[in-house]
Amino acid sequence: MELSAQKLPIHKHPLYPSTRFLFARCEGCRVKGHIYGGYSCNESDCYNNAKDGGWFHKECGESPSEINHPSHPQHPLTFNARTGYKDCHLCGRSVRSGYCCAIRHFIIDMAFVRTNEAPLMDPCKICKSRIDEGYPYECLTCKDVFHLDCVNQSREVNHSSHSKNAEKTCILCGIESQHVLYHCSKCNFSICIYCERNPPPLTVEHTKTHRHKLSLLSRRVSFTCNVCGMLGDRSPYSCIQCSFLVHRECIDLPCVININRHDHRVSLTDHIGRRGNMKCGVCHQSVNQYCGGYTSSTCPDFVVHSSCPTKHRVWDGIELEGIPEEEVIPPFEVVGDNLIQHFSHENHILRLESDGKTRCEACQCDFVLHETCANLPRKKRLPFRNIQFKLYAPRMDSHEAFECYACKTMFSGFRYVAYRMSIDVRCGTFSELESYDFHDHPLYYSYKKMLQSCGACPQGGEVLQDMLSCDDCDFELDFRCFNLPRVVKHKDDKPPLSLCYGEDANGKYWCDICEGETNPKHWFYTCSHSGVTLRVQCVLGDFSFLMPRRMIEYRRRRYYRFEVVPNNHCSRPFCACCQSRCIGPFFLKISNPEIIYICSKGCLENKKARGQI
Repeated sequence: MELSAQKLPIHKHPLYPSTRFLFARCEGCRVKGHIYGGYSCNESDCYNNAKDGGWFHKECGESPSEINHPSHPQHPLTFNARTGYKDCHLCGRSVRSGYCCAIRHFIIDMAFVRTNEAPLMDPCKICKSRIDEGYPYECLTCKDVFHLDCVNQSREVNHSSHSKNAEKTCILCGIESQHVLYHCSKCNFSICIYCERNPPPLTVEHTKTHRHKLSLLSRRVSFTCNVCGMLGDRSPYSCIQCSFLVHRECIDLPCVININRHDHRVSLTDHIGRRGNMKCGVCHQSVNQYCGGYTSSTCPDFVVHSSCPTKHRVWDGIELEGIPEEEVIPPFEVVGDNLIQHFSHENHILRLESDGKTRCEACQCDFVLHETCANLPRKKRLPFRNIQFKLYAPRMDSHEAFECYACKTMFSGFRYVAYRMSIDVRCGTFSELESYDFHDHPLYYSYKKMLQSCGACPQGGEVLQDMLSCDDCDFELDFRCFNLPRVVKHKDDKPPLSLCYGEDANGKYWCDICEGETNPKHWFYTCSHSGVTLRVQCVLGDFSFLMPRRMIEYRRRRYYRFEVVPNNHCSRPFCACCQSRCIGPFFLKISNPEIIYICSKGCLENKKARGQI
């Protein structure tokens, strides 16, 4: 059955009917709970700006544009999707959408209209969940508060999904026993308050998921979901004649989508089949070839579990079925033999040169482009956000610097941009499922809830949440270390320096630049000819990816303007912040109006230096 979009007064975009099972916050009434048979918005902005995506209860989506309410019998109330976060006259909560009287400036929260309850931020004594909507009951002696529904809840219920195999967690949704459950001790059968109030339907018809009607099997049973290939332990929907079992969350999944782990569209299939790589491109666990999943027609080896795009929020929220693919705009036009017209430099023709001594504009230089940088796609999906990034090339007269979101490096070349997030082209070209010279296993992007230390940095280095992780061993690497050049030319050494990925050595290593001790277990630079060892920070510093000999503008917490100066003079200047000689290959020169020098990013942002800059 094909579902068409409906323009409803509650939302600025058309809304699509959905049979998805969700535990989310309704964008209409702002009440969090089970949503089934509601409405969804197919716009990326709504999906990404809302914590739980653009979902609405069926009742909220179909709310009338005008109502008569007993709290304000004088005039009808008109629905307003944008109240300007004014306070509800009944519950006092600041509301985004509600029913308003233009004559008396009277506003009612939409959640109050739907539930006839008002909010209080305290946990209910019965269900243990916070009362973030609704008028509660309060005991005047002990000050305990209770949901209105919890107080009026029946001590016993007869439920249509009662069977004889269950446990003390809810048989339908798996909620643990810290919430009050309805329990049958004879059958050891339990359901939670949420499922009793809003029970899942006993049958579901959705031909895109399965051609026959699906029936709820309300019992604890181990099964493999035919849609996502993952294990389940309770209450699947089933088709007896086809031996088809499915998680209720896997019903009505989007058919064609974009995810931030792949450059091409992926499509839902009911049978993956045998492929070259049988690991999910999102969770990296094995996939079942006999079940469904998302696959790419452009890259046949790429496969994703059906449930992973919505579970891990790597999807941009847009169903692309029936929407033609966006035309790919190439970064340059070939205008002759070894001649191109690049979008970043439209005034002149660029000629391909074999001389590798010049520096690339995408990673800092006079206007020269590496061949690989000239081929960078103008639009790309990156794992840092579930939206599309666009390649931004600064103008020749613009010397703006920024901090890369991934590696925290100051950078002034090409970058990928989405919203206010900037990713330098080195982090933007990272690809998963590759083998590397410094590690035996593939590395995957992972966002850590707890801050992690990089396995290559010196102890006490900056701990980050955006990391590269190995699934086979306990190894974490930040993007700054991942992007370190494998070979670098240093002014004090004629032979090039090579990056060493740590050594198990008992002796002490000393940096030949700062003369400080170097931990051999962490990464460092060395010269095989002379045997010198040098710290990464001493070789590269913090300003190696800023355009030298230019006035750079940089904004972070405050506005800075400085010149990037090569540190190749006979004497090294003193840093105005740390009062030490500038060690790195570049330092900053600031006139304000006296000339001062800054040796590192930390000194630039240090509070002591701010008064002098």
